[in-house]
Amino acid sequence: MKQITDTLSSLVLKAGEIMLKAHDIESGDHMSEKAGDAANLVTVYDVAVQNFLITEITKAIPEAYFIAEEKENDADVLNRKYCFVIDPIDGTANFTHDYKHSCISLALFSYGEVVFAAVYDPYQKELFTARKGEGAFVNGRPIHTANRDTAHSIVSFGTSPYYKDTLGEKSFRLCYKLFRTCSDIRRCGAAALDLAYLAAGRNDVFFEALLSPWDIAAGYLLITEAGGIMTDMNGNKIDFSAPSPVFAATPAVYDELIGIVKEIMQ
Repeated sequence: MKQITDTLSSLVLKAGEIMLKAHDIESGDHMSEKAGDAANLVTVYDVAVQNFLITEITKAIPEAYFIAEEKENDADVLNRKYCFVIDPIDGTANFTHDYKHSCISLALFSYGEVVFAAVYDPYQKELFTARKGEGAFVNGRPIHTANRDTAHSIVSFGTSPYYKDTLGEKSFRLCYKLFRTCSDIRRCGAAALDLAYLAAGRNDVFFEALLSPWDIAAGYLLITEAGGIMTDMNGNKIDFSAPSPVFAATPAVYDELIGIVKEIMQ
């Protein structure tokens, strides 16, 4: 497994070079809106990163299956020996605006269980990795969730921008409720990085009302290996076969705050 995960880490780093070489991202030839939704963007660089990773991983592991954002998917392949769940550029809106807060997210499932995760921010040159049962790391250094109390906690969240009409009001109600309870709020625009930051102790809470498997699969292993807790908004186990609500937190605050989440999001 170490040889495989070392290869995967190397490929993710190489894929980051595609992002760093991007130019004219908002031009008509380089960007489009999915289903005409101005919040849901795809660029030629998303496709290029995804194609690179699928091609190179297939060379190394010919029996690999894939679930990825920019392709048609079959959730049944999560139960294969090697299934890779890929978000080629998480934070595409940030990417198109040259916000420089986006990442590549890759998770390896084996028989339905996440066994390896990599989240790479090429702008900060930070590679977050985790292997099941072996802990979480950033650039090879061990990371752990924080131990702050609720009053000193930072809450990161996502606005579910593709579902503004159905989830927007509840999301901001929950944000305000947690803002009144915790220290402050962050909205950074890349869920995989928010989850990686929670694993590294940089924030304490993350929530979003609906995210796709490729947004959260790698972050789930990072957080659980770093000592944190990640569930849906009812406190149940995450279902990676379909989009899911997400609530992640440190053990110091999870039990107290999951009650607020349930109250608002019902």
